[in-house]
Amino acid sequence: MKKFCPLASGSKGNVIYVEGKETKILIDVGISFKALTERLGQINVDIGEIDAILVTHEHGDHIRGLEKTAKTLNIPVFANSETAKAILHAMRHRPRFKIFSTGESFEFGDMEIHPFSVQHDTLDPVAFTIQIQEVKIGICADLGFATTLVRAHLLNCDYLYIEANHEPSMVYACNRPVMYKQRVLGRQGHLSNDAAVELIQEIDHPGLKHVYLAHLSSECNTPALAIQKVQEKVKRELSLSIAFQEKVSTLIELF
Repeated sequence: MKKFCPLASGSKGNVIYVEGKETKILIDVGISFKALTERLGQINVDIGEIDAILVTHEHGDHIRGLEKTAKTLNIPVFANSETAKAILHAMRHRPRFKIFSTGESFEFGDMEIHPFSVQHDTLDPVAFTIQIQEVKIGICADLGFATTLVRAHLLNCDYLYIEANHEPSMVYACNRPVMYKQRVLGRQGHLSNDAAVELIQEIDHPGLKHVYLAHLSSECNTPALAIQKVQEKVKRELSLSIAFQEKVSTLIELF
C-alpha cells in the first residue's frame, strides 16, 4: 500500500510520511523521537520500518528530532551539502548522510525524488517532488515566493502539500516584533493564504486529487480561513485538508 501523511506541520515541528510499495521515508524530523513513534503508530507504521529521511533545510522545526531518529534507526539522511554542513554544526552524532545536488533527481527504492530550490532564509533550502510509479507528489513549504521554477516542478502533481502560512492583515495586527513581521512577509519568509491560492490556481488540473494546506501560523491564520480562501478562488470542487501541528493529518492512500 502507498501512503502520504503529514505527521506534524508548523513552527513547532514538521514531519511528513511517504510510503511506496517498497520504500518508507520521512521528510524532515522536527518533533521528538517519542512523538514521532506515537504518530507513526497512529497510522499503523512501526518506526523501525523507516528506510530514510529527507531534509528540506536546517531550521530547528525541521531537524529537532533528526539526530536521535537517525542514530537510533541507523538510516541514511538525504540532504544537499550546504544543509548537511549546517546540520553537523548542530549535532554531536554525525548522521549517515547521502548528499544530493539541488536540481538533480535521484532514486531511492521505488521512488524518484527531485529536490528543487525555494526561497527561504537558510543556506540551500529545497522542496521535493516524489514520483512513485504513476503517482506524483509535490511537497513545497517554507518559501516566501513561488518562483517560476517552483511552479514548473509542481505541474501535473496528483497530490500536493502547499504552505498557506498566514493572512497578512493578521500578521500586521499581531504583537510580534517588526523584524518577525518583515521576515514572514518577505520573499524569503512564508507563503500567505492568497499566495497559496494563486499557486494552486496555476497548477491545478483534473488529475489533482488532494491538497494539504500546510505550515499554518497559530497566531496569524486559521484552518477555516485558509480553506475558505482556496474554495472561493479555485473554480472546481477540490479535495482539501489541513496539515495539522499537534496531531496526525488525514491519511491519503495513493493510487
